[in-house]
Amino acid sequence: MNVRESVKRFYGERISRDQDCCKATVTASDPSTEPLLEVPSYGCGDPTRFAGLNEGETVVDLGSGAGLDCFRSATAVGSGGRVIGVDMTPEMLERARRGGAALGLGNVSFVEGFIEELPLDDASADVVISNCVINLSDDKPAVFAEIARVLKPGGRLAVSDILRRGDVPTEPSEMGWCACIDGAETMETYQGRLELAGFTEVTFGPAEPPCCGGDTYSATITARKPV
Repeated sequence: MNVRESVKRFYGERISRDQDCCKATVTASDPSTEPLLEVPSYGCGDPTRFAGLNEGETVVDLGSGAGLDCFRSATAVGSGGRVIGVDMTPEMLERARRGGAALGLGNVSFVEGFIEELPLDDASADVVISNCVINLSDDKPAVFAEIARVLKPGGRLAVSDILRRGDVPTEPSEMGWCACIDGAETMETYQGRLELAGFTEVTFGPAEPPCCGGDTYSATITARKPV
């Protein structure tokens, strides 16, 4: 199974068919004159709620999808800040760029790329966020190494993701992986990978709203790159 190609095809087909987990409404740059926009969501939480975003910061969203968390971040960082969404799926990028234009967000851009090989400069981001995407990668050490590379010293990571209780499947399936189940790892493994990549102040908490059940559950994860 080629995990990357399977995930890319799965989510490309879902956005093309308007199949999503849910929709969220975001405001335009001028709510008094522009309509609100419904944006498809495939996430398991809202990392912008606990990322502590500040005016003027540069935010990178890993696996930005249709752009929901980028649009939410844009308001927090203001016109002096910058938000960059990275996604490997052309259909998602097209939808996100269309949404950003409709909202009049000049501080948001979207680039095609893999989260294991980010097309970004070293130490270029203040904050990296992600929403139910890292579990979809079959090379998580590379993902965390890339996050550490693009973050500035003292930069922050804020992620909503799927974790699991117990062992990972010995024979993962394509559908199980694309559904954020078979690629999910335990909290202990996740923390170990972050610390191996050099992160400190690693914390875990319940996602809002929670999703999944049984062997998998949603969680919030934060960490910091040392100064």
